[in-house]
Amino acid sequence: MRDKKVQIKLLVEAILVGLASGFVVGIFRFGIAKMTKLWLTLFHVAHQSALWFIPIIFGLILVGLIAGYFVKQYPHVGGSGIPEVKLQLEGNLTLQWWPTLWRKVIGGILVISTGLFLGPEGPSLQIGSTIGQGVGEGTKESKTNARVLLATGAASGLAAAFGAPLSGALFVLEEVFHNFSPRVWLNALAGALVSDFVVSNIFGQKPSLSLIYRHTFPVKLYGYLLLLGLILGLLGHLYKVGLFKGKKLYAKITFLPSWLYGLIPLILLIPIAYFWPLITGPGNRLILALPQIIKQSSWKIVGMLLFFFIVRIIFSIISYDSGLPSGIFLPILTMGAVIGASYGLILVQLHLLPTKLVINLIIFAMAGFFAAVIRAPFTAIILITEMVGSLLHLMPLAVVAFVALLVDELLNGDPIYGTLARAMVANNKKHTPAISGKTDQLTVPIYEDSQLAGKKIMQIKWPKHTLVKAVYHDGQYLIPNGQTLIKAGDSLVLTLDAGQRGKVFGQIKQMQRIKYDG
Repeated sequence: MRDKKVQIKLLVEAILVGLASGFVVGIFRFGIAKMTKLWLTLFHVAHQSALWFIPIIFGLILVGLIAGYFVKQYPHVGGSGIPEVKLQLEGNLTLQWWPTLWRKVIGGILVISTGLFLGPEGPSLQIGSTIGQGVGEGTKESKTNARVLLATGAASGLAAAFGAPLSGALFVLEEVFHNFSPRVWLNALAGALVSDFVVSNIFGQKPSLSLIYRHTFPVKLYGYLLLLGLILGLLGHLYKVGLFKGKKLYAKITFLPSWLYGLIPLILLIPIAYFWPLITGPGNRLILALPQIIKQSSWKIVGMLLFFFIVRIIFSIISYDSGLPSGIFLPILTMGAVIGASYGLILVQLHLLPTKLVINLIIFAMAGFFAAVIRAPFTAIILITEMVGSLLHLMPLAVVAFVALLVDELLNGDPIYGTLARAMVANNKKHTPAISGKTDQLTVPIYEDSQLAGKKIMQIKWPKHTLVKAVYHDGQYLIPNGQTLIKAGDSLVLTLDAGQRGKVFGQIKQMQRIKYDG
């Protein structure tokens, strides 16, 4: 009976997190939309008088100074925030929720609205996670339940940003938390649904993307999908390599302190926004314009789209690696959409595909590029399904996403957020885990290829200060002993010292010898 009350209390708190996340992310999206119109207007009037470049340059420098100062004060305000949330859930990072929250909101609005190739979805996820953390601390929840609320907030924030509650919850479980336990899933989904309700019904905001197509993709043309998946996998891998190398190049800059790196993309933005305003920003305006662009099918349009892609992939890397508060979720989907449109129009020009099916390839390519870069294929499929509102495309969507993911896997690609999180831990010299004297829990799923599967608990040398408290098997929690056999599909509930959680998490990953991040 007591467990039921605890579960209901946690669910109520999850709903509260969803409400608050929807409200704050709603304000966040509203602020970005209004500021974006201001910047577009400034660049538009600059065509009439060069004097307008004075407020443009002054404004961009001011944005770089303010956002950079926020990052200088709290370094984890920079970037998307998704690696930070991963590390918090692992126990490898501790943040103050309120200083992070307000700086992320203000800094994100200022940066994303300028037109840099950056998106609001990752920051929205961190905004939600800080709200979940705040609720957990305010209600004095246990360490375990506090993490559930943090994950719930992350799902709620992403759902509010995309208008896609299922994919918001799934992404957090698939890529961020790596825990599909009923308690986590139920509360994350509840928070995501509530936050989506708030932004859609109270703020009246629609999903950031809404593409409609009326024709199913013929099975006889699936060979083209395999080639598309191959292209997406290669380009997605190239993008990640560029992203990681870009950070190293920024580190070599000596004439600016790191917190002012954002001034570089902000100044480079000026000619791009002046000559090609359509391609600036996260990319949703460009994606929504593609259906009209592809109607003008010609080699000239193909060349234009390929040029747009080259500019977006290069400047997206320059923008994100500067460390400004922003994300790459929507920019990744945009690059996928442009690849799909270019590839589709090439097939049209070669008389291999009717023009009406190019929109299908745009949709499939968004999922494929997302799967290759983020390494979250299920989220990619569900996200596009929610945006399009149709189940007719599931098979071709899955084919493209699977091939793109397979190509990146064969190239030894790493999940982008997992790699960034590991680099963050390696660079954090202040992280010295110590015995805290407080008890915490860690749930460890056992997969088919885990080295722990098929062994008895007594046969395993567990990390210090760690005890196997329970084994979740076939829907029941079992109290184990030394002779208990660990089976694939089980989940182990470990009790450990709270100060050692991150260290134990890493040790368990090594013991299993599998990729949690894939």
